[in-house]
Amino acid sequence: MTRIGQALMLLHGGDREEARNRFGLLWQQIGPDGDPLHRCTLAHYMADTQDDPDTELAWDLRALSAAEDLTDERLAAHDASAAVRALYPSLHLNLAADYVKLHRPDAARAHLDRARAAADHLDDDGYGNGVRAAIERLELRLRAE
Repeated sequence: MTRIGQALMLLHGGDREEARNRFGLLWQQIGPDGDPLHRCTLAHYMADTQDDPDTELAWDLRALSAAEDLTDERLAAHDASAAVRALYPSLHLNLAADYVKLHRPDAARAHLDRARAAADHLDDDGYGNGVRAAIERLELRLRAE
């Protein structure tokens, strides 16, 4: 998780290419059958480094798949206050945004509906409110299109 965080700092600092390279090396080490927490986290952020919407979608789908393998116990070992169900709003929101980019509004709406339904599990804090606001922004964008 530390090395994922270091690569994430590169991404947030604007160095998408180096972040993508580091995430790629980490993915090779973790592998598709590695720790679900590592796979979910890495795939979630790797998607954000992609230039191609199809590739971004593939990484977001990997993140969702890894989340389905993740247990609350494993997540709690990393963050005692976290629950797996709180990951789903963001994961589905990202998938909805991917489908918008790919001009697939029906798939986007389906994932947006899942994100909204899962948002009930978010806390009333900065993260939860930010995800809920992003859901609403994407909903408005879909309505406009």
